[in-house]
Amino acid sequence: MTNENALLRFSRKDPKKFFITLNQRVNDHFKKINVSKAGNWKLYFKTAFMLTLFIAPYFLILFTNTNAWVKLLFAIIMGVGIAGVGMNVMHDGNHGSFSKIPWINKVMGATIYLLAGNVHNWKVQHNILHHTYTNIHGHDEDLEAGRIIRFSKHSDWLPIHRFQHLYSVFIYGLLTINWAITTDFQQTPRFLKRKLTYKNALQPLRQWLVLILTKTLYITIWIVIPMVFLELAWWKILIGFFAMHYIAGVILSLVFQLAHIIEDAQMPLPDKETGTMKNTWAIHQLLTTVNFSTKNRFVNWFTGGLNHQIEHHIFPHISHIHYTEIAKIVKKTTKEFNLPYNEYKTTRDALFSHFRFLKQMGVQPV
Repeated sequence: MTNENALLRFSRKDPKKFFITLNQRVNDHFKKINVSKAGNWKLYFKTAFMLTLFIAPYFLILFTNTNAWVKLLFAIIMGVGIAGVGMNVMHDGNHGSFSKIPWINKVMGATIYLLAGNVHNWKVQHNILHHTYTNIHGHDEDLEAGRIIRFSKHSDWLPIHRFQHLYSVFIYGLLTINWAITTDFQQTPRFLKRKLTYKNALQPLRQWLVLILTKTLYITIWIVIPMVFLELAWWKILIGFFAMHYIAGVILSLVFQLAHIIEDAQMPLPDKETGTMKNTWAIHQLLTTVNFSTKNRFVNWFTGGLNHQIEHHIFPHISHIHYTEIAKIVKKTTKEFNLPYNEYKTTRDALFSHFRFLKQMGVQPV
């Protein structure tokens, strides 16, 4: 990877060898139980369920004789399905943790095209920028929301930010519809200009061709075909499309924000002279990441383990199916090394903390 992020370095000073110890313990755990770090039948069953939740309502909309309100309900269910596929299927696939077989990971990762995204841009923003430079202003693009929301004390303040804890949730709903319309067309030239890429990525021309082809196919499937098949006004179809994405956007945004844009998550900066972070990468992940509602079986299941963000950030190549078990090892090891393990017992506690944090970031700096 060649870009300005190459100037940023994490400290290599870890005299107690926290990550070496933790990594060895997790590896020993999988050897002891003789289980792959990739997904298993539980993930495969959930994949079938989430894809059905997402795709089945589409065909019900097209081929059943129901009124517009029922079709709108189906669209909302599809929005829940988008979030479910994104968190449970696409996410593991693009991290290479869904399966031991590379081509299966590619297929599962490619479900992002059905959700309106792009594999290359997602891997650059999420796998490279976010997972490497978590919560570092100017490096982690997840901290950027244009100028309308201020996620960090290092970002510029605007008077409108005083109300961001009130209006932010309405902005969150636009996440996936922005994927469909604008985000990828902005990210592609920016990432190419900065020479941000990942191993085995397509050449620039092919990236553009894939982007244009998949966006055209996406609009055809989700807008053009319904307009052809359904005896509904075009604006009603667009309302259903928007409702689907809005539900998905709210769910996905809140799940991701509760892990990093929250009171207990730090947002450190590198040393101005050397460009070096104070801590090692693994300890940095502990300081900038927060778990929530890890005892709630439904939250664990539906969010694809993204409520176990500490485990996910330290071991992104391990399927989320295993996070509940390895969390015991991570928590025990952090305690032994006198390191933080930040977590909220409930989703409600995490939500309150997130919006309190937004309110704090909305206060004009002195």
